[in-house]
Amino acid sequence: MDAPSLDLTSAAEASSRLGVSRASLYAYVSRGLIRSYASPHDPRQRLYALDDVEALVERKARFRRPTVAAATALDWGLPVLETSITQIRDGRLFYRGQDAVALSQTATLEDVAHLLIGALDRETFTRPSRMPLSLPGPAFGPHAFVGQAIRLLSEPSPKETRAAEVAAILRLTAAAASGADPGVEPIHRHLALAWKAPPQAAEAIRRALVLCADHELSSSAFAVRVTASTGASLRHAVIAGLAALSGPYHGGMTERVRAFLDAPGTAPSPGFRHRLYPEGDPRGRVLLENVPLLASDATTLRVIADSSGGSPSLDVALVMVERAYGLPLGAAFTLFAIGRTAGWLAHAIEQRGQATLIRPRARYVAAEDRPS
Repeated sequence: MDAPSLDLTSAAEASSRLGVSRASLYAYVSRGLIRSYASPHDPRQRLYALDDVEALVERKARFRRPTVAAATALDWGLPVLETSITQIRDGRLFYRGQDAVALSQTATLEDVAHLLIGALDRETFTRPSRMPLSLPGPAFGPHAFVGQAIRLLSEPSPKETRAAEVAAILRLTAAAASGADPGVEPIHRHLALAWKAPPQAAEAIRRALVLCADHELSSSAFAVRVTASTGASLRHAVIAGLAALSGPYHGGMTERVRAFLDAPGTAPSPGFRHRLYPEGDPRGRVLLENVPLLASDATTLRVIADSSGGSPSLDVALVMVERAYGLPLGAAFTLFAIGRTAGWLAHAIEQRGQATLIRPRARYVAAEDRPS
């Protein structure tokens, strides 16, 4: 990969700053902790991202002080557990080593569920699932959809194989949005039909579901893993993910984005910067390809790009797709939740396979010792 427009340093300098050998530096690169690029002046030489080196220096300093390490273990961006499901590297998102943006060109959510979860037979989504005898009407938006999905997932379920349970959970979340049994129809087609969306919207819905499927150790995925680590069922682990996703700083960000797009300029623009993608969220870019944006939304994108260089995150793209195709109000969050269910299932199954309880300790601080 060619060197991007960020600060880079040589192997000698990186090793010196870290206080490690060249072999250890290369090991950090292979583990994805430090990004490495070909030198623009000498393709035989590798250069290393200075930000990554400094972050690792800081991390090592923390872990030399156990109390500081414990207090900061859950800070934004600090790795706290190992996973083989998803990786974010060099501004790109990978599902088990496959580029998620490339997958979104042709894959369905069911294809991605197979990939993320693994060990599912190829007929998993070709067999119908047992559904409640009567389904409530469709629900949209963080509050209504989450409540509806939790009710469906909380109903007594028959003892099933893992594949059958996975298929049922994914279809129940879709049924919470459509008010109907998806049957064996691909979920993106089922939703497009239930929402009476124009024909071209089905492709955008498919891409959205794939791009939403997982995002490494997000807040909701961590909630799922904590729940699964207790031995709770897959359905209950997914319920934990739904609850976490509904917050305004996670999946509920779509509601803040919609409010901004309805009245741009009245508040800071949410969803145009992402800490994991300094060069722009690739999911937002690809999701908006060939989408007939509202004129006002296209103008907003252009103004923000010209004024600050900001680009649309996945949250922004989901809302703009909803508006472009006249999908039900709140469908942006609903697509996020249905797609992310595939990733939650993968995280829950991976965590249960580790047979380890996630149970961090708290550092007690007396009320009188807290800063006023």
